[in-house]
Amino acid sequence: MAKTNENTYWTTVIAPKERKRGLGLKEVWQKRYLLWLFVKRDITVQFKQTIFGMGWYFISPIFSTIIYMVVFGRIANIPTDDIPQPVFYLSGVCLWEYFSLCLTEVSTTFQTNTALFGKVYFPRLVTPISKVVGKLFRFSLQLSTFVIVYLYFVLRGVNLCPNWYLLLFPVIVLCLMGIALGLGLIVSSLTTKYKDLVNFFGVFVSLWMYATPIVYPLSYVTNPTLHQIMLINPMTPLVETFKFGAFGAGSFSWGSLGYAIGCTLVLMVVGIVMFNRKQKFFIDTI
Repeated sequence: MAKTNENTYWTTVIAPKERKRGLGLKEVWQKRYLLWLFVKRDITVQFKQTIFGMGWYFISPIFSTIIYMVVFGRIANIPTDDIPQPVFYLSGVCLWEYFSLCLTEVSTTFQTNTALFGKVYFPRLVTPISKVVGKLFRFSLQLSTFVIVYLYFVLRGVNLCPNWYLLLFPVIVLCLMGIALGLGLIVSSLTTKYKDLVNFFGVFVSLWMYATPIVYPLSYVTNPTLHQIMLINPMTPLVETFKFGAFGAGSFSWGSLGYAIGCTLVLMVVGIVMFNRKQKFFIDTI
């Protein structure tokens, strides 16, 4: 309440806000209830007017695994480090489907929320963050499919050799979320000016999967140059760490995992900074 003279008082003072510093995460935390509302909305909408409902979450990875078993396991005859093909492919499919879906939806944040952003103000970062958080529900269901198949082979006497490195799984998930969020925000910021970038990015994500050891083990890449190029991909150590912890096969390096964590942090900071700058003017350019 501001006093202008002895008899006049203002109950509300409207003034220009000071220039914000930092990444704006404090404001997102203050509006965390809104984040939960967006997450709840996305989960609810996905089940409306569907035949199988949540069943699609189980059908998708299973179908993908069957196709990979036929194409890469039978026809191409690519080895899987002596790991049963169903659990080998399913482990990679679960990780990649979560990552690619988050990445795709975050990269179209401005395009899919133009009407909402143009009507009311709220921390814009809430929207893309809600995408990566909301998709954890789908990811957990698909991961349960992997666990069931995994236990089936264990009960059959297959020695899959799980180890303590499996405890790094939360770190792997956080990195998947961070890379998808950071890179998605960068692409979303660029598409406010270059709209056709969305089409190119969709092709890029599809090709990116084949540059990641999802349908083949890293040991299958024997060419030194290609091997080093694959290690530059931050998704490679994340996938390999999970497979090493779950199966005891493949490769693990603290240095590679640290590199993936570093890439995650850099992409998140760059993505949030670009997103915050573009959100002020995107209505004029969309």
